[in-house]
Formats: sequence, C-alpha cells, structure tokens
Amino acid sequence: MKIVRRVGASPRERGSATGQTCPDIFELSDGNFAVIGTEATAVLDGELPPDAARADDERIVVISRETLLRAKADIPEA
Repeated sequence: MKIVRRVGASPRERGSATGQTCPDIFELSDGNFAVIGTEATAVLDGELPPDAARADDERIVVISRETLLRAKADIPEA
C-alpha cells in the first residue's frame, strides 16, 4: 500500500503556518483513502448513532470542514 496522491489542497494552501502539519487526505494505491486528523475517539465514541460502530483497531479522527470541502472536487465519483 502506498500513497498515490493528496486529495484536495495542501496544508500550506489552506493556511498552515508551517505548511507541514494539518489535517490531510490521501488516496492510496489500493483505492482506499487515508486521513490525518485529530484523534477524537474518546470524545465521540459515545456519540455514534445506534447503527454505527467502531472496531477495536479503528479510531475516530476529526478533519476541518475546509479540508474536506477543498478535497471534494478531487474525490472520484466511482
């Protein structure tokens, strides 16, 4: 599994002071996506709706609205 490309604008393009750290979205060679975000499992786990669940090896991460909206145009339709 490898990172193929960034999806959306880079942290620098979104105004990161260092241009290096910030939420980010990447498309992987297997077609899946990887997300860098703020760990929020402990805070949000109890807020999941009844029809949602998280496996022991999964974490809930938060990315900014701007990160996702600026990635929208780069996300494939299928």
